[in-house]
Amino acid sequence: MTILRVALDLPLPRVFDYACDDATTADIGMRVLVPFGNKQAIGVIIGLADKSEVGSGKLKAAVRVLRETPALARDWLELAQFCSDYYHRPLGEVIFNGLPWRLRQAGATPTLKEAAAYRLGDGGREALAQLPARAKVKRALLQTLLQSDCAEQLLLAQSAGAKKALSELADAGWIERYLLQGSPGNGRFIEKLALNSEQKQVLKHIDDSGPGYQAFLLHGITGSGKTEIYLRLIARTVAAGKQALVLVPEISLTPSLEQEFRTRFPDTPLVSLHSGLADGERTQHWLQAQSGTAAIVLGTRLAVFAPLPKLALIVVDEEQDASFKQQEGLRYSARDVAVFRAHQAGIPIVLGSATPALETYAHALSGRYRLLRLAQRAVPQAQLPLVRTVDMRKHKLEDGFAPPLVEALAERLERGEQSLVFLNRRGYAPVLMCPACDWVSGCKRCSSRMVLHLADRQLRCHHCGASTPVPRHCPSCGNADVHPFGRGTQRLEATLAARFPQARILRVDRDSTRNKGSFARMLGEIQGGRADILVGTQILAKGHDFPNLTLVAVLNADSALYSADYRAPERLFAQLVQVAGRAGRAGLPGEVLIQTQYPKHPLYLALAQHDFPGFAQTLLAEREQAGFPPYVFEAVLRAEAAEIGSALEFLREAAELAGPPPAGITLYDPVPMSVARLAERERAQLLLQSASRKALQTYLTTWAEKLHALPQRAVRWHLDVDPIEF
Repeated sequence: MTILRVALDLPLPRVFDYACDDATTADIGMRVLVPFGNKQAIGVIIGLADKSEVGSGKLKAAVRVLRETPALARDWLELAQFCSDYYHRPLGEVIFNGLPWRLRQAGATPTLKEAAAYRLGDGGREALAQLPARAKVKRALLQTLLQSDCAEQLLLAQSAGAKKALSELADAGWIERYLLQGSPGNGRFIEKLALNSEQKQVLKHIDDSGPGYQAFLLHGITGSGKTEIYLRLIARTVAAGKQALVLVPEISLTPSLEQEFRTRFPDTPLVSLHSGLADGERTQHWLQAQSGTAAIVLGTRLAVFAPLPKLALIVVDEEQDASFKQQEGLRYSARDVAVFRAHQAGIPIVLGSATPALETYAHALSGRYRLLRLAQRAVPQAQLPLVRTVDMRKHKLEDGFAPPLVEALAERLERGEQSLVFLNRRGYAPVLMCPACDWVSGCKRCSSRMVLHLADRQLRCHHCGASTPVPRHCPSCGNADVHPFGRGTQRLEATLAARFPQARILRVDRDSTRNKGSFARMLGEIQGGRADILVGTQILAKGHDFPNLTLVAVLNADSALYSADYRAPERLFAQLVQVAGRAGRAGLPGEVLIQTQYPKHPLYLALAQHDFPGFAQTLLAEREQAGFPPYVFEAVLRAEAAEIGSALEFLREAAELAGPPPAGITLYDPVPMSVARLAERERAQLLLQSASRKALQTYLTTWAEKLHALPQRAVRWHLDVDPIEF
């Protein structure tokens, strides 16, 4: 009898033993159906053994090894084990975090559908001339195939009626469908733009580094053509019959980037992986990646766990983005896991950013990563925008706008150019307030305010999602005259519509892009010139190219300067660089106006000079003096309970359980979190710091074992290694 060592999706730091008569070493990495309690569960076999600590009379037998899908590769399991050890989470939780939902279930096993493409058949050219003008979808499909063969997914994305049209064209014999095998050299790459001298030099540096692991930081200004570098590297990878993994921070960036990749690699199997996909679609994409059929995998942070047997290149775009750090469950950094995966596989990884994370930049300065720079815009006539501050102390604001901003908006309207008003605060107003008794619209479930969404007549909490109708009178004193206080994107939209009634104003934020396809439609309106003034949040700040946009007006940037978070200046600078980079990307000169009460603040002065290196050196010096990352390593033990006292008491007990920390490790006192109450749970945390990553990890390993051994209580806790939020 063989013993299976099985990882289950449970918050327990252990694996479970089951008996199995027909298991072999080939089953390691297979999914398995096992009894657990009074039900059955899906697990993953991570090893075999001859003996078990469980007595033979109590050892349960596995129901069935699910061999319908291929086993998870050994290197993939090693990646999961690394994440389990480093982030101190159960191995089963890590493994199942990386699997699509359908592979976590005990139902029917999904089968792989092979990727396909189309090409013109006999009579295809003549058919294009014969089809009537009203057959727009069929004509568009034939026009595309007239240029070259094209992947089925790219053709289906052209129109809602593409699927039916393709079927009818194939039945008529005008086009032919064939399977993409992902063989070496199978995928073509379409070159759109010639590389400039800087881009050629960057590619040469990467080529000269030779084979094997190497981490590159591609530090390029906005519009410098970093994506073109990615595409050229991926083209070489695909031509060699290998796979490339491309990570982006936001789902909102994925559709436009995916379209660009599919256009440039028209007959190359490409899949996307992100939480916005339907379960079936995500499962198919995952299986195509695992089979090696998908040559290019494009996705958000969860894509870092895609099984890729022929992985030869990893790209992390906008590597500084906080979205790469998962904030619940398995709290991992996809960027850091990607670096480990590249080192594990012995392949290059390219981290791209206009404003690298200080940790990444410090690695590049120290030589741990290789620093590559792009200091000029890829389009020859495009220049970096002129950045100016508007001193709010010298100008009286009207509805939140200083006169210079209003004048600049009017000028762009007159010239037929586009403007972006940037405010990273959605809703109509941050709070509803009563002037009689100073009541404000606080959230009953969180220690935060409820935001006024006037269009829906709702107050919403952006932390826990709670909502309530707008009160007709003050809940405290009964005053019927309650007012919105402050401004959100909805209020800006209304203000601009009143001031510029002739302008086509488009608001782009999480509320307006909630429905499927709405964001893609809005991008089409912007790029098609059907919008004059954009009002947007950070959803518009990065990754988009609007050639006719020449003005960016930034409101309320000063709020980040007051933050107690030591990362706030770094994040603000990155955000402003990104949003400023939307202006002047083509031949038209761009301008950025920032309303501020501190025009001489070093952050704004560095921004005006486009001086990231200087600003980064200043922040690094401050971090080193204060004892913050990247000069120390951090971990946080967090606890949440119904009462804050219970959470703090648990953390005090945990500190005593850990015992006195060894030399080189600092254990701070437990304190409430900045948002202490969230979704009716009180939250507190305890911070650890050390100049040695190894010493901190050794301490955490011993501590985590003791914490898991504690009896269950009404307190939830977790460890967060390398935290970015407090």
